[in-house]
Amino acid sequence: MATELEFSIDALPVPARRHIRVFQVHQFLDRFAMGLTVAVVALALTDRGMDLFQISLLFGIYSITTMAMELPFGGLADNIGRKPVFLAAVVVSVISLALFLSTRDFYVLALSFGFIGFGRALRSGTLDAWFIETFKAAAPNVDVQPALAKAQWANAMGLAVGAVLGGLLPDLLGSVAERLGFSVYDVSYVASLAVMLGVFFYTQVFIVEKPRPLNPQALKQGFASVPLVIKDASLLALRHPALSVLLAALAFFLMATNPVEVLWPTYAKPMLDEDYANTAIGVLTAAYFFSIAFGASLSPRINRIFKRRHAFTLAAAFACMAGVQIALALQGSIVGFMTVFILYSIVLGVSETPASSILHRCVEDRQRSTMLSLKSLIQQLGAALGLILAGAIAEVYSTPTAWIIGAVFLVVAVILIGILTKRLAPEIG
Repeated sequence: MATELEFSIDALPVPARRHIRVFQVHQFLDRFAMGLTVAVVALALTDRGMDLFQISLLFGIYSITTMAMELPFGGLADNIGRKPVFLAAVVVSVISLALFLSTRDFYVLALSFGFIGFGRALRSGTLDAWFIETFKAAAPNVDVQPALAKAQWANAMGLAVGAVLGGLLPDLLGSVAERLGFSVYDVSYVASLAVMLGVFFYTQVFIVEKPRPLNPQALKQGFASVPLVIKDASLLALRHPALSVLLAALAFFLMATNPVEVLWPTYAKPMLDEDYANTAIGVLTAAYFFSIAFGASLSPRINRIFKRRHAFTLAAAFACMAGVQIALALQGSIVGFMTVFILYSIVLGVSETPASSILHRCVEDRQRSTMLSLKSLIQQLGAALGLILAGAIAEVYSTPTAWIIGAVFLVVAVILIGILTKRLAPEIG
């Protein structure tokens, strides 16, 4: 393996710098569309009559659908190109938004969440792989981790700005929506649908990929080859023990953290004045994503403290998150909750890129999309199990109890990364 050069934005070739900017704008717009709904989705479901367990089930359906579709559509991106598969994902996302807006029925909502998972599966392993491969071609042997951090920063900023507007719109226009017979939260979903159409246009114009021959049998082959893909990905993971341990740790990580991300608005809203609660939730959601962006920007600096040993950085971040998640569950006032929640978000941002860097250094370009899909599949499995368990515990006991129990999974993740650090430090850096 060639020695990686330290990243410097000013020293990068012009095509590499432009490539980063194009992808940052794309990530911002795509996540802005998502942010418009992410701040209010749990509240919108509560407004539609769903309880905490039903909300967790809906998110579990999303995770399970994503998990079931990850590998065939990751392979499809490898076969026919990343751009056309991503464009299909945008179309599916528009369908999911339309379904959500059309109903208050649990089963139709479940179909909507299934389409969200389908869109997530189409997205997985598409433009991320395109970004990495094009960057490596434009800037050979340059450390990709800071470039990933810049993309993650744009990603989080899009979510943050979208969350502010998504929380503000129900308070500003909710009364108008109610007079028309809609939910106050539907205005955020309509706005998201409009931005998603803009994402389709931007992708079509600015994401440049050399066309690949269209194979009508690609989709059929994608599903038919799932067993072989799983076998190859599993063998790859077995040949790189770092990957096996990393993927297991990430599954436990999602089991712990995803219930916090899904359920926190329902826990925080009763602490707020009803007149501005939605706006406050939007602002706090934005603070969540701004803090993730800040944590992502800190990640390369923290990584240098650990001498660019990504596994050490990841273990430290997971250990911090376990303690902070327990502290978050113990908060009873909005000021205390906000303070700990922001700290939690910063640590979450720090943890993002070290894991990605470990994975990308262990795979070749031809395997990258499939391995990214396998990573997402395993993460979604962890997220689904964690959500279903947390939803049941929250409904019977309380949300804080579910979060405290979830912190145990973070401890398991720390142990796994600790094993990775001790046994494979020379391989993973």
